[in-house]
Amino acid sequence: MTIRHATEIDLPAIVAIYNAAIPTRMASADLEPVSIESRLNWFRGRSPSHRPLWVIEVNSVIAGWLSFQSFYGRPAYSKTAEISIYIAPEFQKCGLGQQLLAQAIKQSPDLGLKTLIGFIFAHNQPSLKLFERFGFTPWGHLPNIAELDGVERDLVIMGLRLTN
Repeated sequence: MTIRHATEIDLPAIVAIYNAAIPTRMASADLEPVSIESRLNWFRGRSPSHRPLWVIEVNSVIAGWLSFQSFYGRPAYSKTAEISIYIAPEFQKCGLGQQLLAQAIKQSPDLGLKTLIGFIFAHNQPSLKLFERFGFTPWGHLPNIAELDGVERDLVIMGLRLTN
């Protein structure tokens, strides 16, 4: 198992993993698959020293990824980042999300971050439990904010303060 910075060559695998999550209606608010082209600007907005995008490989296969996204896009929030984790279906429940999240927490101070947040659907219990296991607590609850296949879903904001 290796965690490394993603390169543009990895983008098709990153998009494929993301697209695999869309039909489950557990982790993405997208309703249709996204294209590699539509994710190019997002990818190019990642920076290893500021807002990285990591992939986790198992036997040289990209099995998942974690991204850091600036929160709210305003300078006063520069010490806060939203993190997203996606694991390929065939590698779920193997502890890869735990490894990525542990690495994110460990590396965040070196990225100038003091606070991490995650936006997680309330029905996504596996993700909520993962974040809770690492000390994240609920900081917000947005009821019925998303509609997935005619079902209104709540969003939970999970937060972790890294420094006081």
